[in-house]
Amino acid sequence: MSPGETDSMLSTAADAAVAAPRVVLFDFDGVLIHGDAFSLFMRERYQRSSLRKAGALLALPWLLMVVPFSRRRAMHTLVHVALLGMGEQAYRAAAEAFAASLVRRPRQFCRDGLNALRRHQAAGDRVIVVTGCEHVLVSHILAQLGIQDVEVLASRLRPGLLGMRVKLHNVGRRKPLELAALGVGEWHVAYSDSPVDAPMLKPAAEAVLVNGTPKRCKKLERALGRTVTRVDWF
Repeated sequence: MSPGETDSMLSTAADAAVAAPRVVLFDFDGVLIHGDAFSLFMRERYQRSSLRKAGALLALPWLLMVVPFSRRRAMHTLVHVALLGMGEQAYRAAAEAFAASLVRRPRQFCRDGLNALRRHQAAGDRVIVVTGCEHVLVSHILAQLGIQDVEVLASRLRPGLLGMRVKLHNVGRRKPLELAALGVGEWHVAYSDSPVDAPMLKPAAEAVLVNGTPKRCKKLERALGRTVTRVDWF
């Protein structure tokens, strides 16, 4: 290979590195919204239906038996009861209607978090919301908030014989796996409010803990083996 060809290849590689946008990850619950959006959705479904409440009571013996071994499995059971008899279209309509009502609630969303996301977008960064919230719900919430051109990696449901079921719960170690499946191998900044997201935060050049208590911060720093940036957002 001639010196000219080598210089050309190095120049092309440098241009590609300059052109590639930074990848910035945002958790959703506790970072862009105060609280847990899907839990709020489930709570509303139970509040509006005596039949769902009765279903949860019937499932209580199972819940009490399984909670000591798998809290996640118990939560999935409550989700399945809340979505009993719902197909994909009915679920989508309900989730979108709830999202539209949620964005009208005062002080429900984190103004500082949304502003930070928009600043990253304005800087040309590739922003990905990586969340345990369900995909249809979180996508419609972001659209209602006017957040566009954002990729979303979220939990997913699937249709079952008795209604919508949990297909994938995008939390903890699942998040880096979903990013890898998307072709994202490295990221520059990651925002979260929980040490549960340590697997997503650890590879980031900058890990940012949102509204974290000193105890939570120490726990996360032990998991990462380094210090994190702390921010207080409202």
